[in-house]
Amino acid sequence: MRISHLIAAALVGAVLATPAAASSFFDPVTRQWVDYSARGVPSGKSPIRRERVRYEGSYAPGTIIIDTSERRLYHVLPNGRAMKYGIGVGREGFQWAGTQRISRKAEWPGWTPPPQMRARERAKGKILPAHMPGGPNNPLGARAMYLGSSLYRIHGSNEPWTIGTAVSSGCIRMANDDVVHLYDNVDVGAKVVVKR
Repeated sequence: MRISHLIAAALVGAVLATPAAASSFFDPVTRQWVDYSARGVPSGKSPIRRERVRYEGSYAPGTIIIDTSERRLYHVLPNGRAMKYGIGVGREGFQWAGTQRISRKAEWPGWTPPPQMRARERAKGKILPAHMPGGPNNPLGARAMYLGSSLYRIHGSNEPWTIGTAVSSGCIRMANDDVVHLYDNVDVGAKVVVKR
């Protein structure tokens, strides 16, 4: 009887410890754990503050550079500056690199999960919809910028706590406030460079 109480107490302790771990992520830039729940991050805010930074690279203003290992997106501005945003990137097995162009922009986009994603999730017991209209519960969030003819997008998220992590199926996630800011400052045709 006493052993079963100890086992039950250990299990309860493990379950209670899980939310604390789920409310933080490791930021590879600062090399520190960030607790977004303590920062009071509302649904549209990123746990990683966007900032204007110095940029000394060779890309022209208007270019978007996505550094997946750093988990940051840089929108190159004139005069050696860039806007830097925190992002969520592809999880293990879903990383990619290359150059695309923004082929389309959409506000509050609908989401049509590709058949291979629906099959993957179904194998895990999760049923994805064939289509989900745009709105605050949509995984694509407030805005989407489509990358060429690929299945990938730079898009918002209804899960801002995933910013700074490797969790997507290859898309680049941004908090809704940040994706709206970027969306308003880039044009269709903008070059997007994804680095690993």
